[in-house]
Amino acid sequence: MHTAELVKKLEEGLDEVPVFDVHTHLVGGELGARGLHDILLYHMVISDLYAAGCPAGSRLAQYPGRPTDEEARARIEQAVAYLPQIRNTSCYWLMRTILADLYRWREPVTADNWRQVDALIRERAHDRAWHHGILDRAHIRRSCTELARRGEGQDDSRLQYALEWGFFTRCQWGEFDTALWELERCWGRTPESPAPIGGGSRLVPERTIRTLDDVHAALDHYVAAIPYDRILSTATHLSTDIDYRPVSDAEMVQALAARGRAGAAERDVYASYINEAFLNRLERYGERIVFQFSFGAEPLPFETGSRLSQRTIAQVGEMISRHPKLRFQCFLSNRHANQSMCTLARSLPNLSLCGYWWHNFFPDTIQQVVAERLEMLPVNRQIGFFSDAYCVEWAYGKAWLVRKLLARTLARMVERGQYTSVEAIDVARAILYQTPQTLLGMVERA
Repeated sequence: MHTAELVKKLEEGLDEVPVFDVHTHLVGGELGARGLHDILLYHMVISDLYAAGCPAGSRLAQYPGRPTDEEARARIEQAVAYLPQIRNTSCYWLMRTILADLYRWREPVTADNWRQVDALIRERAHDRAWHHGILDRAHIRRSCTELARRGEGQDDSRLQYALEWGFFTRCQWGEFDTALWELERCWGRTPESPAPIGGGSRLVPERTIRTLDDVHAALDHYVAAIPYDRILSTATHLSTDIDYRPVSDAEMVQALAARGRAGAAERDVYASYINEAFLNRLERYGERIVFQFSFGAEPLPFETGSRLSQRTIAQVGEMISRHPKLRFQCFLSNRHANQSMCTLARSLPNLSLCGYWWHNFFPDTIQQVVAERLEMLPVNRQIGFFSDAYCVEWAYGKAWLVRKLLARTLARMVERGQYTSVEAIDVARAILYQTPQTLLGMVERA
């Protein structure tokens, strides 16, 4: 069988394989795009446009805040002038595929016609049956999103939930006491959405951490406030700039006293101490929750850059080995680190790898990453997809692309005799559908 025929056969087989989308930012009751801005100005496309010269590089406001119609209009009008400059990118290809497949719009979006496209999308903005139909068309059985985006539970049959709340180990641009502030803003409160990437203006928390007892009181509250019966995981980020190590009480006390003049050394002490104390507490619930962490994307003024040191990989390996009763799952955004993370997962039975996050969600990178993982890891230690989508249209587009690329990767393995075509489909079914259930607890919709 010629390569093209084999790829086509595998694409057809993969098209019927059900998928769990294990990490999104979908909003219950509002799963779909509310206008062209939710598709055209997805944050990955904004980065393309900003690189091409578009003046606006910031994300549009997200749930619970929303851009006004005027803001959305202004950002679209600003962006369309730069679309010809990004027509070569894979993000543009996905955007074009979404509009063509779902809204039958096959022309370039321009200053003259964008309102027509916008109107097509707005007609369906409140049609929940349409949104569910998009998920069905992509064979996405269920999606996991932030608990804070659950709404009134209108889409519980399609959604499961993760806790994204305090990000104690995520560095923010120009900040050194982020770990303390993140813990302070959660102290005494109920779970809510995490702070945005980029730092900048921070709300004054209701409580201030001044002593070591305060740190432990705040952590006790945080762990007790986690609704273990309503979530699958707690998701956070591990920044590569932090020097992860066990920190003594005395070191933490000294660092707390220096908060007003904190620098990188104090930042590392705060984050390491709080993180280790948190993991010690969370390990008691290791059978009920997965500790998911993103890895390899560090803040820039608007978005992030892909960056990850070998030192951090080693330190995170040591961290995972210190907590054998807690299950860890990594969302990786750094291409060169994939082999290293595979070797860790081969030797640390409580670590698994999941999907292609952010700066790894590009066709050539996805093919390299999935090939390495299929070569190195058992299928029950890897999950083959998550979309990181904010609307179901982007979940559809990303699922479409992953199936297409997975077919090509599996075709190479079939051609060299590693799998039969039937075995290749079975492998895909394992990482797209079966492993999300066994590793994470995803279930078929109610």
